[in-house]
Amino acid sequence: MTLTQWLIFFIALNILHGLATFKFYQKAGKEAWKAFVPFLNIYELMAIINRPKWWLIFVYIPIVNLLMLPVLWVQLLKVFGKNEPKDIWLAVLSLGLYVAFVNFTEVGKLTYDPEHKEEKETIIGSVVFAVIAATIVHTYFIQPYTIPTASLEKSLLIGDYLFVSKYHYGARPPMTTVALPMVHDTMPIVKSRSYLKWPQLPYMRLPGFQKVKNNDIVVFNWPADTVKYFFQKDIAQYKPIDKKSHYVKRCVGIAGDSLQIKNGVLYINGQKVKYPDRVNLQHLYVVKTKDSMDFTRQTLMRLVRNYNIKEIGRGSKKGEYIMNLTDEKLNVVKKMSNVENIKLYNIGKGEMFGGHKDWDINNFGPIYIPKKGDVLQLNKETYPFYKWIIARYDGHDAEHKIDKHKVELKGNDVYIDDKLTKEYTVKQDYYWMMGDNRSESEDSRFWGYVPFDHVVGKPVFIFMSIDNDPNKKFLDKIRWNRVFTTVSGSGKRVSYLWPFIALIALYYVGKIILNKKKDKE
Repeated sequence: MTLTQWLIFFIALNILHGLATFKFYQKAGKEAWKAFVPFLNIYELMAIINRPKWWLIFVYIPIVNLLMLPVLWVQLLKVFGKNEPKDIWLAVLSLGLYVAFVNFTEVGKLTYDPEHKEEKETIIGSVVFAVIAATIVHTYFIQPYTIPTASLEKSLLIGDYLFVSKYHYGARPPMTTVALPMVHDTMPIVKSRSYLKWPQLPYMRLPGFQKVKNNDIVVFNWPADTVKYFFQKDIAQYKPIDKKSHYVKRCVGIAGDSLQIKNGVLYINGQKVKYPDRVNLQHLYVVKTKDSMDFTRQTLMRLVRNYNIKEIGRGSKKGEYIMNLTDEKLNVVKKMSNVENIKLYNIGKGEMFGGHKDWDINNFGPIYIPKKGDVLQLNKETYPFYKWIIARYDGHDAEHKIDKHKVELKGNDVYIDDKLTKEYTVKQDYYWMMGDNRSESEDSRFWGYVPFDHVVGKPVFIFMSIDNDPNKKFLDKIRWNRVFTTVSGSGKRVSYLWPFIALIALYYVGKIILNKKKDKE
């Protein structure tokens, strides 16, 4: 929806609210017209139901308002004496239509009691407000996230549970306005879509206190996502930006950078990248043993046990092993007496982003990462790199159509919406995301740039880490050395689990002492 369409839709909602409640306003001593005026109607409604005025903020927060509106319907009925269980259920299940029914048929007979107080807070009410609070935190401050794949091994592990900060880069209010709170794109158990594609809000972002920097680990919505479920490559379907699958990668290139990979080594702006000391890059190598002899079983077991190295068996010949090695492990294998040759394992030649016939996962580029305001030259050579920026990402309309613009290559010329176009001005910053597990990561090398409007947040804390080894007992699966550790930082990871437990214990001890003092008084 465009801003104009949203304005019309917003006014229509307020007219409906007025028609459904104006007699309640009159009965409470308010002018009927106040039920129709945006913002004022909710402000006056809070006075009618004798609730804090700041509650009206919740009515205008996407997703949160879906929880808040039923609360207001129920509270309005209660101050007019309609507080039977059937009234509550009818209000909620009818999506407010029961309130309109009472407005036109019964209000004149009802008694308005603004001092109406429930004898005790209901469990349902407490749960609703707990969900509202959790939804606000989840949407605008901190979101839990699970590492599902090995693309960032060994920096982040499968089974790491992260807290992702929304406020570092600026929280992005939901564009999808009707969705199940704190659920991404799929409802649990029933496995059906958790949101409606309409209506959609335009993209907005609250101010952040930090820009995306080189080597930041970033959670983002996968730009190329058209799959129904994560890990299930089925019939392609359109998904709104904020409901595309979540990916977590390292931002190796920011807007304005030039990037190239030579023999597995990453260069940014012509300089070999220096990584933070917690980064552990891995590459697949083809390891060939002398005289085509296999490693002995004892050697393989030692590699698996001490260095987590194992034969992958991806089309390996006798005496050849494909191993996923960090630099440290690579040096260990090089020194083994029966190793004859080690070389990078290359895949993807001619299939990488941009379609260059000689590029693969270890030899890629050079490529430029566009920034807002750049004037891109459009021709046959640049077309493969900038097509989706123009067609899908840049200036994406609120309807989030698969392609907003038709971008075509005709001979050596680029046409946008059937008009010959030589230049294009970029409307937002773009980023280049890659996994630390370089040969086992589906990342920007395959599907290209990540627009800033797809950025979700920055992982800051590992609050739990669980090994998925089915042979281990639950307590043995917990990686205690990773629990309550920071994602970024220098040096060895330090767990803050025990200080956290001590603070919790101190809080409850203090609470017990205060309660005893109150009892004595």
